[in-house]
Amino acid sequence: MSRSERLLSLLQSLRRRRYAVSGHVLAGELGVSLRTVYRDVASLQAQGARIEGGAGVGFLLHPGFMLPPLMFSPEEVEALVLGARWVMDRADERLASASRDAVAKIAAVIPPRLKEVLESGTLLVPTQPRPDVDDRLMECVRRAIRDETKLALSYRAVSGELTRRVVWPFALAYFDQALLVMAFCELRRDFRHFLADRVESWEDLQVGYPRDHLELLREWQEREGIPPRKYEL
Repeated sequence: MSRSERLLSLLQSLRRRRYAVSGHVLAGELGVSLRTVYRDVASLQAQGARIEGGAGVGFLLHPGFMLPPLMFSPEEVEALVLGARWVMDRADERLASASRDAVAKIAAVIPPRLKEVLESGTLLVPTQPRPDVDDRLMECVRRAIRDETKLALSYRAVSGELTRRVVWPFALAYFDQALLVMAFCELRRDFRHFLADRVESWEDLQVGYPRDHLELLREWQEREGIPPRKYEL
């Protein structure tokens, strides 16, 4: 492992923690000596990283410090490419456009050897028919989740019955042939899953719902017996 790769790995290890982590733990993760950890921490601090702590106390990284994007490894670039291509193929146009823009920004700053990885066609996402869902609905749902606002949906059930639901959306699930909106339904006073292609009309009521969307997600996962997945960034 080169020194630059080691510094990036150390930075990532620190970013994953909300609390101080000892030098011994970091040394074990990176496969280096404790002395090397101390030296690398000092190097990151010299580059502007706000790392507090020291020997016998542990280290804590405050948010805001970024290393140049050229520090990406080939595997990290491949992971970004694969995810971006999936989003371009499966998500609504605004999210797909954002994915293309993100890849273009990365391509503009990484070195040539990594740009070849970025532009290669070796990681494929098979094209499939997208669910017949209005992009504007998906944009509205994603915005409502971020803002924690209620939505009013005109929803066509499998039976054909059309009902009006006021819901608190907290998650979207993307499947190959369907998109599901997970929400708390005021009509049923419980969690419900709504197939997006059965939503005939919708309105953002611009009224906040009284729960945190992550709290709703955790409660729904517990109810369904779904182990929570953490996407550490």
